[in-house]
Amino acid sequence: MEGKRKKLSLVAAVVVVAGVGGIAYLHWRASPPGDRLTLYGNVDIREINAAFYDSGRIQQLLVQEGDKVHKGELLATLDDSRFTDALIAANARAANQKQILAALLAGSRPEQIAQAKAQMDALEAVYQNNQANYRRYATLTPGGAATIQQRDDARAAFLNARQNYEAAKQAYILAVKGPRTEDIAAAQAAYDEAKANAALAARQEQDTKLYAPSDGIIEERVQEPGDMTAPSTPVYIIALTNPIWVRAYVPEAELGRVHPGQEANITTDSYPGKIYRGWVGYISPTAEFTPKTVETPDLRAQLVYQLRIYACAPDGQLQLGMPATVSINLASDQGQGAARGADVCDGQHASAP
Repeated sequence: MEGKRKKLSLVAAVVVVAGVGGIAYLHWRASPPGDRLTLYGNVDIREINAAFYDSGRIQQLLVQEGDKVHKGELLATLDDSRFTDALIAANARAANQKQILAALLAGSRPEQIAQAKAQMDALEAVYQNNQANYRRYATLTPGGAATIQQRDDARAAFLNARQNYEAAKQAYILAVKGPRTEDIAAAQAAYDEAKANAALAARQEQDTKLYAPSDGIIEERVQEPGDMTAPSTPVYIIALTNPIWVRAYVPEAELGRVHPGQEANITTDSYPGKIYRGWVGYISPTAEFTPKTVETPDLRAQLVYQLRIYACAPDGQLQLGMPATVSINLASDQGQGAARGADVCDGQHASAP
C-alpha cells in the first residue's frame, strides 16, 4: 500500500512538472526571445559656434548660458560706428553716380543747345570779321599802305578767331547729338559699381548683429562686451534642440537584424521610469572597434557599427553625453527618414535627421 502511494506521488509530480513545462513552452512561443535588442550609448546633439562675419569690438551680449533661443533671435551686437560711416559714404557715392548717369541719359536740354548755337554764331561773326581784316592788310602791305607787322597781327587774330569758331561749332554739334553711347555705358558701369559698394556696406553694417541660426540652448558664452572678436572666434556655443539622438554601437553579428526606421525605446538613469520613444535613423557603413567610453557587456575587441537612434519629443531632458539605454524593437516595421520618424512619434515632435 505504501509502495502504491509512493508511485502515485511520483506520477503526480511528473504531471505537475510537465504542466509547468508546457505553460513555459507556450509562453516562450508567444514571446520569443530576441525580438528586442538592447544597446548602450550616449546622447549626442549638434553644436553651433556662433560668430560674427566681421572683426570688431563687442558692444552687447543679450543672452546667457542656459537660455533658450529661437532661429532669428538677436544674440549680440558689435560697435557699428565705422560700418555706419562707411555706409553713408557709399550711399553718397551711389547717389552722385546716379545723377551723372541721369544727366547723360536725358541728353542736352533745349537751353543748352540754344546757348551753344548762340556761342557758335557769335564766334563765327568774329571769325569772318578777322578774316576780312586780314585779307585787307594782305592787300595793302605790298604797296606800302600797311606794314608787315600789321599784316602779321591781322593774320594771327584771324587764325585765333577761326580756331575758336571751329571749337564752338563742334560743341554745338555735340549738344544736338547728345552724349556718346560710350559715355553713357561708362556712367552706367560706374553707377552699378557704386550701387554694389553701397549694398556691400549695408551688408557689413547688418553683419554687426549676430542672430541665432537655429533653435537651441546657449551652452557657453565665450566672449564678453568690450572684447575684440573675429569671424574665426565664436561668441556663443549653441546646442541644437533638434535633432537629438543616442549614439550607440551594434555588434557585427547583430547588424543584419537592425534596419533604419525600426522603433526604439530610450531610457536614462537621470529620469528613472521615463521612456522616450524613438527610431533607428542611421547605420554607419563603416565598422570600427568598440569605443572605450561605451559600456557594453560584450567584448570590447569586436567590430561594431555606429547607430543613431533619434528621440521623439525629448523636452530638453536629454543632455549631451548623458548615458542612455536603447531597446530596439526588431519586429517593428521598417521605414526611411523623417516620414518614418513621424509615424513612430505619433504626433509628438520628431527630431529631424
